[in-house]
Amino acid sequence: MRAVVLNSPKEIGQRPLQMVELPQPVPAAGQVLLRVRACGVCRTDLHIVEGELPQCRPRLVPGHQIVGEIVAGPTPELPLGMRVGVSWIGGIDGTCWYCRRGLENLCDAPIFSGYTVDGGYAEYATARSDFVFPLPTNLDDLHAAPLLCAGIIGFRSLRVAGVEPGERVGLFGFGASAHLAIAVLHSLQCEVYVSTRGASHRKLAESLGAIWVGDATEKPPVELDRAVTFAPSGDVVVAALSSLRKGGVVAINAVHLDRIPEFDYDRLLWGERQLRSVANMTRSDARDFLNLAAQIHLQPKVTAFPLDQANEALAALKGDRMDGALVLIP
Repeated sequence: MRAVVLNSPKEIGQRPLQMVELPQPVPAAGQVLLRVRACGVCRTDLHIVEGELPQCRPRLVPGHQIVGEIVAGPTPELPLGMRVGVSWIGGIDGTCWYCRRGLENLCDAPIFSGYTVDGGYAEYATARSDFVFPLPTNLDDLHAAPLLCAGIIGFRSLRVAGVEPGERVGLFGFGASAHLAIAVLHSLQCEVYVSTRGASHRKLAESLGAIWVGDATEKPPVELDRAVTFAPSGDVVVAALSSLRKGGVVAINAVHLDRIPEFDYDRLLWGERQLRSVANMTRSDARDFLNLAAQIHLQPKVTAFPLDQANEALAALKGDRMDGALVLIP
Protein backbone atom coordinates (compact mmCIF):
# COMPACT_ATOMS: atom_id res chain seq x y z
CA MET A 1 0.00 0.00 0.00
CA ARG A 2 0.98 3.65 -0.34
CA ALA A 3 1.66 5.40 2.95
CA VAL A 4 3.13 8.68 4.17
CA VAL A 5 5.81 8.13 6.81
CA LEU A 6 7.78 10.27 9.24
CA ASN A 7 11.29 8.96 9.91
CA SER A 8 12.78 11.99 11.64
CA PRO A 9 10.87 15.00 12.96
CA LYS A 10 11.77 18.28 11.24
CA GLU A 11 10.27 21.68 10.56
CA ILE A 12 7.53 21.19 7.97
CA GLY A 13 9.29 23.45 5.47
CA GLN A 14 11.98 20.75 5.20
CA ARG A 15 9.35 18.27 3.94
CA PRO A 16 9.93 15.53 6.54
CA LEU A 17 7.07 13.32 5.31
CA GLN A 18 7.81 10.78 2.58
CA MET A 19 5.52 8.70 0.41
CA VAL A 20 6.58 5.03 0.44
CA GLU A 21 5.26 1.54 -0.26
CA LEU A 22 4.57 -0.54 2.86
CA PRO A 23 3.03 -3.98 3.37
CA GLN A 24 -0.70 -3.83 3.95
CA PRO A 25 -1.23 -4.19 7.73
CA VAL A 26 -2.80 -7.36 9.10
CA PRO A 27 -5.39 -6.90 11.88
CA ALA A 28 -4.63 -8.59 15.19
CA ALA A 29 -7.30 -10.11 17.42
CA GLY A 30 -9.73 -7.39 18.47
CA GLN A 31 -8.83 -5.17 15.51
CA VAL A 32 -10.42 -4.28 12.20
CA LEU A 33 -8.64 -3.45 8.95
CA LEU A 34 -9.87 -0.29 7.28
CA ARG A 35 -9.55 0.87 3.73
CA VAL A 36 -8.91 4.55 4.37
CA ARG A 37 -11.34 6.79 2.51
CA ALA A 38 -10.22 10.10 4.07
CA CYS A 39 -7.99 11.30 6.90
CA GLY A 40 -8.22 14.71 8.52
CA VAL A 41 -5.11 16.84 9.09
CA CYS A 42 -4.78 18.05 12.69
CA ARG A 43 -2.50 20.53 14.44
CA THR A 44 -1.42 17.64 16.68
CA ASP A 45 -0.04 15.98 13.53
CA LEU A 46 2.04 19.13 13.00
CA HIS A 47 3.34 18.99 16.60
CA ILE A 48 4.36 15.35 16.00
CA VAL A 49 5.97 15.98 12.62
CA GLU A 50 7.95 18.99 13.87
CA GLY A 51 9.08 17.23 17.08
CA GLU A 52 7.19 19.39 19.56
CA LEU A 53 5.82 16.10 20.90
CA PRO A 54 8.51 13.49 21.65
CA GLN A 55 9.12 10.83 18.99
CA CYS A 56 7.56 7.48 19.94
CA ARG A 57 8.43 5.32 16.92
CA PRO A 58 11.43 5.24 14.58
CA ARG A 59 9.05 5.26 11.60
CA LEU A 60 5.49 6.53 11.91
CA VAL A 61 2.44 6.83 9.68
CA PRO A 62 0.66 9.89 11.15
CA GLY A 63 -3.04 10.68 11.05
CA HIS A 64 -5.83 10.19 13.56
CA GLN A 65 -9.04 11.47 11.95
CA ILE A 66 -9.67 8.38 9.86
CA VAL A 67 -12.76 7.60 7.83
CA GLY A 68 -12.51 4.00 6.73
CA GLU A 69 -14.44 1.02 5.40
CA ILE A 70 -14.07 -2.29 7.25
CA VAL A 71 -12.42 -4.83 4.93
CA ALA A 72 -11.19 -7.43 7.48
CA GLY A 73 -11.75 -8.41 11.11
CA PRO A 74 -15.54 -7.85 11.13
CA THR A 75 -17.81 -8.47 14.12
CA PRO A 76 -21.62 -8.70 14.27
CA GLU A 77 -21.70 -5.03 15.30
CA LEU A 78 -19.04 -4.02 12.75
CA PRO A 79 -19.75 -5.92 9.51
CA LEU A 80 -17.68 -5.84 6.36
CA GLY A 81 -18.27 -2.66 4.38
CA MET A 82 -19.40 -0.59 7.35
CA ARG A 83 -18.03 2.96 7.32
CA VAL A 84 -16.47 3.92 10.64
CA GLY A 85 -14.30 6.62 12.14
CA VAL A 86 -11.13 6.51 14.23
CA SER A 87 -9.97 9.29 16.54
CA TRP A 88 -6.89 10.31 18.58
CA ILE A 89 -7.52 7.87 21.44
CA GLY A 90 -7.06 4.49 19.80
CA GLY A 91 -7.16 2.37 22.97
CA ILE A 92 -6.72 2.29 26.74
CA ASP A 93 -5.41 -0.24 29.24
CA GLY A 94 -8.77 -0.40 31.05
CA THR A 95 -7.12 -1.20 34.39
CA CYS A 96 -5.41 1.96 35.62
CA TRP A 97 -6.86 4.23 38.34
CA TYR A 98 -8.34 6.59 35.74
CA CYS A 99 -9.93 3.92 33.56
CA ARG A 100 -11.54 2.27 36.58
CA ARG A 101 -13.18 5.60 37.43
CA GLY A 102 -14.55 6.37 33.99
CA LEU A 103 -11.78 8.82 33.07
CA GLU A 104 -10.43 6.94 30.08
CA ASN A 105 -9.16 10.15 28.47
CA LEU A 106 -6.56 10.29 31.29
CA CYS A 107 -5.47 6.63 30.97
CA ASP A 108 -1.90 5.99 32.14
CA ALA A 109 -1.11 3.78 29.12
CA PRO A 110 -3.18 5.02 26.18
CA ILE A 111 -2.84 4.20 22.50
CA PHE A 112 -2.74 7.29 20.31
CA SER A 113 -3.69 6.83 16.67
CA GLY A 114 -1.02 8.18 14.34
CA TYR A 115 1.44 8.67 17.22
CA THR A 116 2.08 5.58 19.35
CA VAL A 117 0.67 3.38 16.54
CA ASP A 118 0.45 3.96 12.80
CA GLY A 119 -2.44 6.07 11.62
CA GLY A 120 -4.39 7.07 8.56
CA TYR A 121 -1.99 8.85 6.20
CA ALA A 122 -2.14 5.65 4.15
CA GLU A 123 -4.39 3.51 2.00
CA TYR A 124 -5.06 1.02 4.83
CA ALA A 125 -4.97 1.18 8.64
CA THR A 126 -5.80 -1.07 11.57
CA ALA A 127 -7.77 0.02 14.63
CA ARG A 128 -9.12 -1.54 17.80
CA SER A 129 -12.70 -2.66 17.24
CA ASP A 130 -13.84 -1.07 20.50
CA PHE A 131 -12.43 2.31 19.46
CA VAL A 132 -14.11 2.81 16.09
CA PHE A 133 -17.38 4.70 15.63
CA PRO A 134 -20.12 4.16 13.03
CA LEU A 135 -20.55 7.41 11.09
CA PRO A 136 -23.73 9.33 10.24
CA THR A 137 -24.94 8.49 6.75
CA ASN A 138 -25.72 12.15 5.98
CA LEU A 139 -22.02 13.08 6.03
CA ASP A 140 -19.73 12.15 3.15
CA ASP A 141 -16.15 11.00 3.76
CA LEU A 142 -14.63 14.43 3.23
CA HIS A 143 -16.91 16.16 5.72
CA ALA A 144 -16.93 13.34 8.27
CA ALA A 145 -13.13 13.27 8.74
CA PRO A 146 -12.75 16.61 10.62
CA LEU A 147 -15.45 15.57 13.08
CA LEU A 148 -13.26 12.76 14.40
CA CYS A 149 -10.82 14.94 16.33
CA ALA A 150 -11.40 18.61 15.62
CA GLY A 151 -15.12 18.13 16.21
CA ILE A 152 -14.95 15.73 19.15
CA ILE A 153 -12.25 17.64 21.03
CA GLY A 154 -14.04 20.94 20.44
CA PHE A 155 -17.20 19.36 21.84
CA ARG A 156 -15.29 18.07 24.87
CA SER A 157 -13.77 21.53 25.37
CA LEU A 158 -17.25 22.99 25.71
CA ARG A 159 -18.04 20.29 28.27
CA VAL A 160 -14.84 20.98 30.21
CA ALA A 161 -15.66 24.69 30.18
CA GLY A 162 -19.11 23.86 31.58
CA VAL A 163 -21.04 25.68 28.87
CA GLU A 164 -24.75 26.11 29.62
CA PRO A 165 -27.49 27.08 27.15
CA GLY A 166 -27.75 30.79 26.49
CA GLU A 167 -24.32 31.75 27.84
CA ARG A 168 -21.75 34.13 26.39
CA VAL A 169 -18.86 32.03 25.09
CA GLY A 170 -15.55 33.17 23.62
CA LEU A 171 -13.56 31.16 21.07
CA PHE A 172 -9.92 32.24 20.89
CA GLY A 173 -8.53 30.94 17.60
CA PHE A 174 -10.82 29.87 14.77
CA GLY A 175 -9.42 26.89 12.90
CA ALA A 176 -10.73 23.38 12.30
CA SER A 177 -12.00 22.77 15.84
CA ALA A 178 -13.52 26.17 16.60
CA HIS A 179 -15.43 26.39 13.34
CA LEU A 180 -17.24 23.18 14.37
CA ALA A 181 -17.69 24.20 18.02
CA ILE A 182 -19.57 27.34 16.97
CA ALA A 183 -22.31 25.18 15.44
CA VAL A 184 -22.69 23.28 18.74
CA LEU A 185 -22.89 26.60 20.60
CA HIS A 186 -25.58 27.88 18.26
CA SER A 187 -27.58 24.71 18.95
CA LEU A 188 -27.42 25.72 22.65
CA GLN A 189 -28.57 29.28 21.84
CA CYS A 190 -25.28 30.70 23.08
CA GLU A 191 -23.83 34.08 22.09
CA VAL A 192 -20.43 33.49 20.47
CA TYR A 193 -17.52 35.95 20.47
CA VAL A 194 -14.43 35.12 18.42
CA SER A 195 -10.85 36.42 18.74
CA THR A 196 -8.52 35.10 16.06
CA ARG A 197 -5.61 36.09 13.85
CA GLY A 198 -6.00 36.27 10.11
CA ALA A 199 -8.61 38.23 8.18
CA SER A 200 -9.96 35.11 6.45
CA HIS A 201 -10.55 33.38 9.82
CA ARG A 202 -12.39 36.43 11.09
CA LYS A 203 -14.50 36.52 7.94
CA LEU A 204 -15.36 32.83 8.35
CA ALA A 205 -16.38 33.41 12.01
CA GLU A 206 -18.68 36.24 10.93
CA SER A 207 -20.23 34.09 8.22
CA LEU A 208 -20.91 31.35 10.78
CA GLY A 209 -22.80 33.68 13.10
CA ALA A 210 -20.35 35.06 15.66
CA ILE A 211 -21.86 38.12 17.37
CA TRP A 212 -18.47 39.85 17.54
CA VAL A 213 -15.10 39.10 15.92
CA GLY A 214 -11.72 40.59 16.84
CA ASP A 215 -7.98 40.02 16.55
CA ALA A 216 -6.18 37.12 18.28
CA THR A 217 -5.78 38.73 21.72
CA GLU A 218 -8.47 41.39 21.39
CA LYS A 219 -10.91 41.59 24.30
CA PRO A 220 -14.61 41.05 23.48
CA PRO A 221 -16.97 43.92 24.33
CA VAL A 222 -18.74 41.93 27.07
CA GLU A 223 -17.62 39.74 29.97
CA LEU A 224 -17.71 36.08 29.00
CA ASP A 225 -19.20 33.20 30.97
CA ARG A 226 -16.88 30.67 29.30
CA ALA A 227 -14.00 30.70 26.85
CA VAL A 228 -12.08 28.06 24.92
CA THR A 229 -8.61 28.70 23.53
CA PHE A 230 -7.60 26.82 20.39
CA ALA A 231 -4.33 28.55 19.52
CA PRO A 232 -1.14 26.94 20.99
CA SER A 233 -0.21 30.29 22.56
CA GLY A 234 0.03 31.28 26.21
CA ASP A 235 -0.65 34.90 25.30
CA VAL A 236 -4.05 33.83 23.98
CA VAL A 237 -4.79 32.02 27.27
CA VAL A 238 -4.12 35.23 29.19
CA ALA A 239 -6.31 37.18 26.76
CA ALA A 240 -9.15 34.71 27.37
CA LEU A 241 -8.74 34.97 31.14
CA SER A 242 -8.91 38.76 30.93
CA SER A 243 -12.30 38.47 29.20
CA LEU A 244 -14.02 36.37 31.90
CA ARG A 245 -16.61 37.38 34.44
CA LYS A 246 -16.10 36.27 38.03
CA GLY A 247 -16.72 32.53 38.29
CA GLY A 248 -16.04 32.04 34.57
CA VAL A 249 -14.00 29.23 33.05
CA VAL A 250 -11.29 29.07 30.38
CA ALA A 251 -10.69 25.64 28.80
CA ILE A 252 -7.36 25.27 26.96
CA ASN A 253 -7.82 23.05 23.91
CA ALA A 254 -4.19 22.31 23.06
CA VAL A 255 -1.99 19.23 23.36
CA HIS A 256 1.03 21.56 23.23
CA LEU A 257 1.37 25.19 24.40
CA ASP A 258 4.36 27.46 23.85
CA ARG A 259 4.32 28.84 27.43
CA ILE A 260 2.03 30.65 29.86
CA PRO A 261 3.39 34.12 30.57
CA GLU A 262 3.35 35.70 34.00
CA PHE A 263 0.00 37.30 34.74
CA ASP A 264 -1.72 39.32 37.48
CA TYR A 265 -3.54 36.87 39.76
CA ASP A 266 -5.59 39.58 41.49
CA ARG A 267 -6.97 40.93 38.22
CA LEU A 268 -7.24 37.81 36.06
CA LEU A 269 -7.80 34.70 38.20
CA TRP A 270 -9.15 35.85 41.56
CA GLY A 271 -12.93 35.80 41.87
CA GLU A 272 -13.15 32.04 41.42
CA ARG A 273 -12.29 32.17 37.75
CA GLN A 274 -11.00 28.80 36.56
CA LEU A 275 -8.32 27.73 34.08
CA ARG A 276 -8.68 24.12 32.88
CA SER A 277 -6.88 21.95 30.34
CA VAL A 278 -8.59 19.64 27.87
CA ALA A 279 -6.90 16.23 27.62
CA ASN A 280 -7.90 13.87 24.84
CA MET A 281 -11.47 12.59 24.62
CA THR A 282 -13.64 9.67 25.66
CA ARG A 283 -15.69 7.29 23.57
CA SER A 284 -18.77 8.83 25.17
CA ASP A 285 -17.69 12.25 23.88
CA ALA A 286 -17.29 10.77 20.40
CA ARG A 287 -20.68 9.06 20.34
CA ASP A 288 -22.53 12.05 21.81
CA PHE A 289 -20.89 14.49 19.41
CA LEU A 290 -21.44 12.37 16.30
CA ASN A 291 -25.12 11.95 17.22
CA LEU A 292 -25.44 15.72 17.72
CA ALA A 293 -23.59 16.44 14.47
CA ALA A 294 -26.12 14.30 12.60
CA GLN A 295 -29.05 16.03 14.34
CA ILE A 296 -27.88 19.56 13.58
CA HIS A 297 -26.61 18.65 10.07
CA LEU A 298 -23.13 19.90 10.86
CA GLN A 299 -21.21 20.72 7.67
CA PRO A 300 -17.50 21.48 8.14
CA LYS A 301 -15.69 23.79 5.76
CA VAL A 302 -13.10 21.49 4.17
CA THR A 303 -10.16 21.72 1.80
CA ALA A 304 -8.98 18.40 0.31
CA PHE A 305 -5.39 17.42 -0.55
CA PRO A 306 -4.19 14.21 -2.23
CA LEU A 307 -2.22 11.88 0.04
CA ASP A 308 1.09 12.70 -1.62
CA GLN A 309 0.68 16.36 -0.62
CA ALA A 310 0.73 15.74 3.13
CA ASN A 311 3.70 18.11 3.58
CA GLU A 312 1.84 20.85 1.71
CA ALA A 313 -1.30 20.31 3.79
CA LEU A 314 0.59 20.62 7.09
CA ALA A 315 2.46 23.67 5.82
CA ALA A 316 -0.88 25.29 4.93
CA LEU A 317 -2.16 24.45 8.40
CA LYS A 318 0.90 25.96 10.07
CA GLY A 319 0.67 29.12 7.99
CA ASP A 320 -3.09 29.52 8.56
CA ARG A 321 -3.49 29.64 4.79
CA MET A 322 -6.75 27.65 4.72
CA ASP A 323 -10.01 28.21 6.55
CA GLY A 324 -11.80 25.37 8.31
CA ALA A 325 -10.41 21.84 8.13
CA LEU A 326 -7.93 20.06 5.85
CA VAL A 327 -8.36 16.45 4.72
CA LEU A 328 -6.09 13.99 2.88
CA ILE A 329 -7.68 11.68 0.31
CA PRO A 330 -5.74 8.46 -0.57
